[in-house]
Amino acid sequence: MADSVWTIARLLAWTTDFFREHGIENPRLDAEVLLGAVLGKDRMYLYVHFDEPLEPAELAAFRSHVKERAAHVPLAYVLGTREFMGLDFCVTRDTLIPRPDTELLVQCAVDFLRARTAAGGDERSIADIGTGTGAIALSVLHYTEGTRADAVDISPAAAEVARENAARLGLAERIEVYVGDLTAPLTGHSYDVILSNPPYIPTADIATLMPEVRSYEPHLALDGGRDGLTLYRRLAADAPALLRDGGMLAVEVGIHEARDVAHLMAAHPRIVCTEIKKDLGGIERVVVGYTE
Repeated sequence: MADSVWTIARLLAWTTDFFREHGIENPRLDAEVLLGAVLGKDRMYLYVHFDEPLEPAELAAFRSHVKERAAHVPLAYVLGTREFMGLDFCVTRDTLIPRPDTELLVQCAVDFLRARTAAGGDERSIADIGTGTGAIALSVLHYTEGTRADAVDISPAAAEVARENAARLGLAERIEVYVGDLTAPLTGHSYDVILSNPPYIPTADIATLMPEVRSYEPHLALDGGRDGLTLYRRLAADAPALLRDGGMLAVEVGIHEARDVAHLMAAHPRIVCTEIKKDLGGIERVVVGYTE
């Protein structure tokens, strides 16, 4: 990127080629997103102002972002934010990046809680196990009324990110974030809904993931053990005891894991039925277990 007049059009063309050479999957889109973030503008602005030159400070910031992205740092980590369920979440390299697939898990909880609230009763409560950014728990709180949450993460750094997101979204008074191992901090509590998107990648498969994932996202949030089911076994054994009568345990699963996870849930005496929900791509994505 030699020094000269760098207009929006020239920058986008150069960066798109640069990203393509470095194997970035969506080179043009990523270039536009990064430039829009630096300028504080949406992508439409870029198309309307093709001939606008960048200020030196803007160009320096953009160069820094381009260098990171070309090294396959995920876009969310470069920008420090990710949209999920229509909300903006801070992300760091201590947290898994929220993904659209997980919105199905949130929607299951929102639908269940709204129906439960309509039927009457006390304030509803949820637990989010392995909360990361807090995206699951905080999205459920945002889209339901009269609900509070307990969230758990084994990483103190991830728990702090979840607390920051709760404060940014105005939800800090409705959530408590604990540092601990799965359900351990929740002993003595009870919940209408327990949610989790646990690590589910088999250990041997992590080396085959995209460089953005295997090199930058925390392996603690990815590695599901030899067969990918290690955390599900523990959740299926321990979580149902924390559910209220008529409660719901719902977990996101990896491809081809749904049937095995459903069997694990069904083996617990408190789980009276299970259900598997498919995402928009037809993939079995969420397993739900219900108590009587």
